[in-house]
Amino acid sequence: MKLKVKNISKIGGVVKAPPSKSYSHRAVILASLANGTSKLYDMLYSEDTLSSIRVCKALGAKIKKTDDYLEVVGTGGKLHNSSEEPIDLANSGTTLRLMTSISALSDNEVILTGDESLQTRPMGLLMDALMPLGIETESLNDNDKAPILIKPGYVGGETNIYGNVSSQYISSIIISSPLSDKGVTLYVLPEFKSKPYVNMTLDIMKKFGVKSLRGYYLKHESCDKEHQSCRIDEFKVKKQDYVACDYTVEGDYSSASYLLALIAINGGKAKIKNLFRDSKQGDKYILDILQKMGATIIRGEDYVEIASNGDLKAIDVNLSNAPDLLITVAVLAAMAEGTTHITGVAHARVKETDRIDTTCRELEKLGCKLVEHEDGMSITGGVSSGVVDSHGDHRLAMAFSLIGLKHDIEITNGEVFDVSFPNFIESMAELGFELELENE
Repeated sequence: MKLKVKNISKIGGVVKAPPSKSYSHRAVILASLANGTSKLYDMLYSEDTLSSIRVCKALGAKIKKTDDYLEVVGTGGKLHNSSEEPIDLANSGTTLRLMTSISALSDNEVILTGDESLQTRPMGLLMDALMPLGIETESLNDNDKAPILIKPGYVGGETNIYGNVSSQYISSIIISSPLSDKGVTLYVLPEFKSKPYVNMTLDIMKKFGVKSLRGYYLKHESCDKEHQSCRIDEFKVKKQDYVACDYTVEGDYSSASYLLALIAINGGKAKIKNLFRDSKQGDKYILDILQKMGATIIRGEDYVEIASNGDLKAIDVNLSNAPDLLITVAVLAAMAEGTTHITGVAHARVKETDRIDTTCRELEKLGCKLVEHEDGMSITGGVSSGVVDSHGDHRLAMAFSLIGLKHDIEITNGEVFDVSFPNFIESMAELGFELELENE
């Protein structure tokens, strides 16, 4: 279907940010591993998080949605796959990566698979890191990608993994490690990208009763603490149990970036509720970015206010710890004056799409002048009307819709925002930006 602008009225107002996708994934997974019954409030029910709910149910958790919360009766870490059929994770790379390690806790074999796009996501680095922990995995197509067979048995011990591809590999091992036989010591080799996502993992693990120790040591004696390229992070997790709890999911800065960027590009004022000042989410970096580009930002304890006159200035920005902001920032850059340089996101090439390539190609369709780099892009402000393709990437569909504030634009395959932000159209409409889906 095509996503296009239906109407633009007075832009601004008050809207609630949708629940965090990252925390929703982790909440249902940890509740499913815990002893006891958890109540998860303000959960995000998107295509991706429904994949996590589906696999947790398949491995023995009892999950029931009520009007007020998601009730999860945990397995106490004793997983059982009740079917010999592969578990379909649709397009959720987060679910695939987090559950690959966790599935080794099952008392029988588990096969994780997904749609055509998910089966292109690299998994070899994680599979190799699991071997020293006693976990046997097999790529059934012999290409280090899904479908992946995970055999039972999780001894634990020591292992290492490079931190420059996906923080989800690291979170996967850390989440599963307290339920291994011996506990796990994980060394993350430089460079460690997207650290805030791992901080989120550690944060929610504490809520469910699990503690871990984190430190680092320097690779070379001549190095000091300022040389991040020589620093090796260490995570030590002892054998212990997850404990059920009542948990409320906070608002999502990634999804809120589109609401905030709407005001920044068009001009106006808005208040976005359910965004917490002390959040561990790396994507709250969007507030600093918008401020540098010329918007006024006020940070409340549980809300953000933004004001803008619509005149944005180019900036230099490193998104190594917030790769999910790439397409939003690229669109902001295309609507700003001057040339913006985006760096540090080589790992965005292994997301739902190669996000550097697809973003550049679609911006070029709109007449945007840019230079693609291995780890980012340089974008000179200026776009025109046109038709672009989402490539099945929810973030591209949502970010590119913002160009419709000033130019006619249509996004084919635009319905994919359901992956992370099911109420995207309704939330944007609350701020005066009305979008619609039409059959192609």
